[in-house]
Amino acid sequence: MSLEKWVAIASVGLYAMFVGEIISIYHFMTDIPANFEFGVAFDPSPKILQFISIGVAPASVLSALSFILSRRYGSKQIGSMILGGGIILLIGMAYCYTLLDDLVNSYVTDAVIITPPLFMGISIPIMIVGIILIKTNKKRPKKEYF
Repeated sequence: MSLEKWVAIASVGLYAMFVGEIISIYHFMTDIPANFEFGVAFDPSPKILQFISIGVAPASVLSALSFILSRRYGSKQIGSMILGGGIILLIGMAYCYTLLDDLVNSYVTDAVIITPPLFMGISIPIMIVGIILIKTNKKRPKKEYF
């Protein structure tokens, strides 16, 4: 396989990893009371920023790289992988947005509230880029007779 296909596969994996991390931290904040037995304070904002820098930021860069490498000739495979990554991000963040009402009040911070709508908005351009790549046809070479 070519480089752009491997990069697109890695971006889909990173999108899925980010969604899994955010869903797990949101479930943690719904199940554990604010003053649990261990005496360790939990602040979700740094964790969410860490998950963003580990997961979705590199995934976005890899999606852009695979688009740039294959935009001239188009690729249905690479475009569908980028589109799939955007769909994974949209569905995962929509699910996290439904969990906002169940969170313990002491865990609700600005980062917790803004993360799902922000990345639902970011998933739309990612899906558009995937659709553009799917619809791009290979350019036919010019036949020069003389």
